[in-house]
Amino acid sequence: MADASPPTRMMPRDALAARLWQAASGLLDRPMALVQRLVGGNRMAWIFLAPNIFFFGLFVFLPIGINIALSVTGGTNLFLGDRPHVGAAHYEALLDCRSYLEPGSCREDHFWKGVANTLKFTLFQMVAMVGTALVTALVLNRKIRGRGFFRAVYFFPVLLSPVVVALIWKWILQRDGLLNAAITTAGGQKILFFVDPGWAMFWAVFVSVWAHMGFYTLILLAGLQAIPADLYEAAEMDGTPPMRVLTRITLPLLWPNLLVVLVLVLIRAVQTFDEVFVLTGGGPGTATVMIVQYIYETAFANQVQNFGRAAAASMLLGGLLFALTMLQLWFARRKAA
Repeated sequence: MADASPPTRMMPRDALAARLWQAASGLLDRPMALVQRLVGGNRMAWIFLAPNIFFFGLFVFLPIGINIALSVTGGTNLFLGDRPHVGAAHYEALLDCRSYLEPGSCREDHFWKGVANTLKFTLFQMVAMVGTALVTALVLNRKIRGRGFFRAVYFFPVLLSPVVVALIWKWILQRDGLLNAAITTAGGQKILFFVDPGWAMFWAVFVSVWAHMGFYTLILLAGLQAIPADLYEAAEMDGTPPMRVLTRITLPLLWPNLLVVLVLVLIRAVQTFDEVFVLTGGGPGTATVMIVQYIYETAFANQVQNFGRAAAASMLLGGLLFALTMLQLWFARRKAA
């Protein structure tokens, strides 16, 4: 008969973990109980929110306040105490135009050229981004072979830094890049993509769509998978044409996700800077200069750093972005009503 193994004196791992958790919880319970007695149970939520509110205010509201203060002061000094108050002089200079449709007639023509380019970029990018993301999401929502692989492939560019994306495409599109090498191999002539204004804007939009489409596709794909399959089965039994299914079932039920995508695309397009700046540098000439690039150059890149003018331009950009977002949300609510 085999001898019974001697009982071990070591504490089981789960029991040790439970005791450690109880000890740690006891240490936390005492100060939290004291705080609850001091502020009351109904105000404990503010205690947990306080760290987030503090850091949000430190990195969001405080910079906005400093920016507003800079926009009404002049001079080249950075500290507010060394800058004279000029009121709305910077805003008046930025808005001084004979015709807002002609940037050359404005006092700050570089700013208005950036406004025109940003609006053009935003329009083309929104149409291309939303359309491409929607079509891609519809395809990836179907039962196709290698669906998981393609989902990962479309999302992969989102993980890359915008600067890395721009450098990759600049290497492809430059005069002696991969694309021109393929064109000359096929017997064609080299195309100077960054010399022609039309090509430069086209590639700026294309690279932006390529880099960020996967993120918006994921949002739309989540919305498509939330639509009940019973609706499609009923439509198939009734012999409903695919286009009618798309317009009467898919798009109406997908509208909340589409609205989120539209707002996010709008905000990112108006604020675009890094990809276009690295890809084209704002050229040729001022063909791809955006508002954010004007703000950056006015504040930091020019020989005379005009922080007040740049701050005023950023405030106008924020107002424009807020107005466009509110208009978009109003249109969406009106359509949903």
